[in-house]
Amino acid sequence: MLNKTQPHAVLATDSDGQPYTSLIAFALTPDMKGVVFATPKSTRKYKNILKNKYVSLLIDTRSNTETDYMDAESVTIIGNAQPLRKSKKWLGMAKILINKHPKLTKFINSYNTALVLVEINKCIHVTRFQSISEWNVR
Repeated sequence: MLNKTQPHAVLATDSDGQPYTSLIAFALTPDMKGVVFATPKSTRKYKNILKNKYVSLLIDTRSNTETDYMDAESVTIIGNAQPLRKSKKWLGMAKILINKHPKLTKFINSYNTALVLVEINKCIHVTRFQSISEWNVR
């Protein structure tokens, strides 16, 4: 599963019709219905999420070699992003993210950092360059 082998994803947000992408450290929730990540509150991605909750993420196994055409796989996650307030839910999501990325503990717990939960609506899995499967989560 890509969640276990890949530490990072590309997050796509939107502000007034202009797409914007960012690299994030992520973790999948145990029920596989959400993705959690942390970001400074001053970032463009965070400001975009406050304006428009619709996001997508790309998780992939590319190695930037010619074999990627047939060997790499990717999952596009389409969902709704929601910044979390400090609460029991926040603590649970922070624990999930810290378990996967222990070196980010101080960053995650910083006052200037927002914890964001993406509720997954749909996943699109691509292998062998054009073998595609989709599934709805919600």
